[in-house]
Amino acid sequence: MTSLKTTLAAALAGATMLAGTAFADGHAKLTGDLKIFSDMSNPAPRAVMEGMVARFGEMHPDLNIELTVIDREAYKTQIRNFLTADAPDVANWYAANRMRPYVDAGLFEDISDVWDDQMSTELASTKGAMTLDGKQWGVPYTYYQWGVYYRKDIYEELGLSEPSNWDEFKSNCQAVIDSGKKCFTLGSKFLWTAAGWFDYLNMRTNGYDFHAALTNGEVEWTDDRVKATFANWRELLDMGAFIDDHTAYSWQESLPFMTNGDAAAILKGNFAVAPLREAGLDDSKLDFHQFPAINPDVALAEDAPTDTFHIPANASNKDNAKAFLKFVVSAENQTMINAGDALGQLPVNNKSSVDEDKFLLEGFEMLSSNSPGGVAQFFDRDAPAEMAKVAMEGFQEFMVKPDDIDRILGKLERARGRIYK
Repeated sequence: MTSLKTTLAAALAGATMLAGTAFADGHAKLTGDLKIFSDMSNPAPRAVMEGMVARFGEMHPDLNIELTVIDREAYKTQIRNFLTADAPDVANWYAANRMRPYVDAGLFEDISDVWDDQMSTELASTKGAMTLDGKQWGVPYTYYQWGVYYRKDIYEELGLSEPSNWDEFKSNCQAVIDSGKKCFTLGSKFLWTAAGWFDYLNMRTNGYDFHAALTNGEVEWTDDRVKATFANWRELLDMGAFIDDHTAYSWQESLPFMTNGDAAAILKGNFAVAPLREAGLDDSKLDFHQFPAINPDVALAEDAPTDTFHIPANASNKDNAKAFLKFVVSAENQTMINAGDALGQLPVNNKSSVDEDKFLLEGFEMLSSNSPGGVAQFFDRDAPAEMAKVAMEGFQEFMVKPDDIDRILGKLERARGRIYK
């Protein structure tokens, strides 16, 4: 196992960016051991992880903390083995269906008792993503929003405003097309970008619970409600909403269509902001809006991929682990670790502060206050890997050959019958 074991002293030395005043937790000081495995191996996330360990250690000086940082890709292949054989007390992973295999196998601890009224209120936007079978199996520590990033200057030139419903969304798109531009840039070469469109169209057509049931294999892909999602998608395809030859581009390669003014918007996660700004779109030209309602009878759910901490069922020091998880989600810690000089993402605690970045502030407001419909994890996290691959191939194929929808959905349904067994 390629890893780095970090003692508390080393964490304190290596986390000067984040180390600081210890937070008073209002509880008795902990003793004994706490063993943490983390996949936060890139430089900034690793500094965040080491900083959290250092600050928690300052709060509990009699606690022996051992942090093992594992390369993220290696971690994915090793997690089942170490959860089974020599489990740590705390381990990183992902929310929703990505944690289901370990929940179903009895490898993650039920920590519903940690989710008291205060935590449930402060973490309301992500509680659903941490819940399976009515129980909570971990805590979130960071997430980021998806939505429509658009050329504000082009909208203003055409007299358009942010759409609040599907008809306004399509009307805006038609105005953009009539001006000689495309509504949306898209790079579907690596498949997952098209999945973002499916996620939003399906959640806006059928709601979060239906979407979760579909990705969990409980709904047939030939169901009329799924067909309704693709019918809405086809409206955009028939309009010519997307750039031509999008299958030839990665998402990064699709950005020049937007920066050059040939396309007016992109559906993407907040990670797209930095390269768009670097390409010359300052905040006077770039703006953001929530994907609008399609079916007024369903609440607005969002894609907000969420990273998490869990307590393995075979952990030796569960009380210490629970204390650490409560520390992780505290408002102060959430503000610190998600700051722009740390993870640069959104705190999961609605009492936290957010960096004065326009898009982070809009995303935080949307996810913390205006998204009662649920938080999905993105299709390739919510569905099993094999189903995600087959489905995303189908999404891309549909965008190129929409007349083949019945054949495509039949293929996906056959895959569902095979994969979810």
